[in-house]
Amino acid sequence: MERRLAAALPSRTARIAGVDEVGRGAWAGPVVVCAAVTDLSPPPALPGRGTRVVRLTDSKLLTEAQREAFAEILPGWLSAHALGAASPEEIDEVGMTEALRRAAVRALEALPTAPDLVILDGGHDFLGAPWRVRCEVKADQRSVTVAAASVLAKVHRDRLMADLDADFPAYGFAASAGYPSPVHQEALREFGPTPHHRLSWSYLDDLPEWRHLKKHRDPLAGEGQLSFFQ
Repeated sequence: MERRLAAALPSRTARIAGVDEVGRGAWAGPVVVCAAVTDLSPPPALPGRGTRVVRLTDSKLLTEAQREAFAEILPGWLSAHALGAASPEEIDEVGMTEALRRAAVRALEALPTAPDLVILDGGHDFLGAPWRVRCEVKADQRSVTVAAASVLAKVHRDRLMADLDADFPAYGFAASAGYPSPVHQEALREFGPTPHHRLSWSYLDDLPEWRHLKKHRDPLAGEGQLSFFQ
C-alpha cells in the first residue's frame, strides 16, 4: 500500500506514516498511539515452523511472543517511529475521540520529520487538518507501517499495564491490559476503581458502591462507553 500511495504523491521522497492505536476499549490505562514510517524496503519476518515464516501483520493476529519479537526488530527497520498517549483523566475530560486524536498528534509531532501522508486504520478520520489522511479499512493487515504501529503500540501499552499489576495485583492488569476480564470485573466490584481507571464510563453504573465516583462529562465532548457487566 505504501508504494502505491507514494507513487501518487508529488514528492519522490514522500514520507508516509502508518498510525494505529491500542487501548480504546479498555476500562483502565491510557490509550496509546504509534506512528511508524518506512523507507519502503521489504518488512522483516520471523522464522516459523519448518520453512514457514511469520509475516508482519495486525498485532491481534500475532501471538504475544511474536509481537515481542517484532518489537525488537521493527525499530531497526523503520526509518522513524514515535509513540503518543492520552491518560485516563484526559479521556474522562474530553472523550475518547478527542483523546485519541491528541495521542495521535503527539506521536506524529514526535517524528523527526512531519509525514506527507498518514494512513489510518478504519473508515473514520479522527485526525483532521492539517494532516493529510488516508483512511483504509483493515489497514493493519494491508499496510506494513500500520501493522508496525499496531505491534509497537500494543507491546508498549501491555508493558505499561504489566507494570501496574505489581501495585494492583487483584485487577489482573498484566493479563487483561485493563480490558474487562472476569478477574478485572470482580476486583472492581470488591475494591472499586484504581487511579488508573476511566471514571466517566458506564461500567460504574453497575457498581452501586462505587457509582458516586463516576465523572460526568458534557455529552458534546465525546462518546461514553457501554458496560460489559452481566
